Amino acid sequence: MQSSVIRLGLDTWRARLGVGAFSLLLALPLQGARADEAGVSFWLPGQFGSLAAAPQTPGWSLGAVYFHTSVHASGGVAAARQIEIGGVPATAGVSLDTKLHSRADLLLLAPTYTFDTPVLGGQLAVSMSGIFGRNSTSIDGTLTAAVGPIVAGRTREISDAVTSFGDLYPMATLKWQDGVHNWMVYGTGDIPVGDYDSTRLSNLGLGHGAIDSGGGYTYLNQKTGREFSAVAGLTYNFKNPDTQYRSGIDFHVDWGASQFLNEHVFVGLVGYVYQQLTPDTGQHPILGSFESRVVGIGPQIGYIFPIGKSQGYLNLKGYTEFDAANRPSGWNTWLTFSISGAPTASN
Repeated sequence: MQSSVIRLGLDTWRARLGVGAFSLLLALPLQGARADEAGVSFWLPGQFGSLAAAPQTPGWSLGAVYFHTSVHASGGVAAARQIEIGGVPATAGVSLDTKLHSRADLLLLAPTYTFDTPVLGGQLAVSMSGIFGRNSTSIDGTLTAAVGPIVAGRTREISDAVTSFGDLYPMATLKWQDGVHNWMVYGTGDIPVGDYDSTRLSNLGLGHGAIDSGGGYTYLNQKTGREFSAVAGLTYNFKNPDTQYRSGIDFHVDWGASQFLNEHVFVGLVGYVYQQLTPDTGQHPILGSFESRVVGIGPQIGYIFPIGKSQGYLNLKGYTEFDAANRPSGWNTWLTFSISGAPTASN
């Protein structure tokens, strides 16, 4: 098809390149940088951090998280063919370079109930999280065609934004404590009821269901003031009924390390590793098999304080991402506040 378009002549090619075709071409090369459908995974790296497996105060608690992220990606495709113009050999080619930028500001609310009665010798807690916020995305693309010495190009920007509600995320955790050692198993998933439209660049809903489970460990020593936590899990994604696209199985590790400066304040580092284990299915054949990956690391500060008979917990952490593959990358920050469901230190 490319050779026939080129033979029409440069002026005819430029006239026939419509907005719809250009928009389609803009989307194609970025898919290679956006494994997990639209570059968005169910698991948001950084969800867990310090004190993840530490026990909580029984009863109701409420957690609120303000999450900000800014990511980008780029990609390109090119095709060339040898042709003849008036019996003279020449090269005809088409190339497309694209850049994506996305920004999100989200508020996550997570009411949680922690049972006082032990379950399997551990502490059971259940929660339901919801999201409200804004997500904006833009794609800049430059399409260039060359026939011998004649070169022509066209640039276009596509942008989209949405402010609405996201999906619902139920979660259950079961925690055990033995002195300074704390263990946890968890299960969570995605109920796809959020604002989603497969024709938009920006969405707050995922468009498909997912389940995720894993386990974690926290070392928490009140005498030394040292803490370390790590949580690992796997995500299984269901097929998106609107696009017939299924994201692959994802593996993730979130970790945090901190030092208490006194009984209320701690500082430290946080990080995550995200790796897609199996390829997506349902993507365009020219994209082949790919898996996404990203690593993040950054600082944190936490503050534990009394609120009447309850306890409050405030944490600020930020991540810079690197070693990304087939996934947009950038930086993100988390500001977390919770009341009553605070961790308790061990001796």
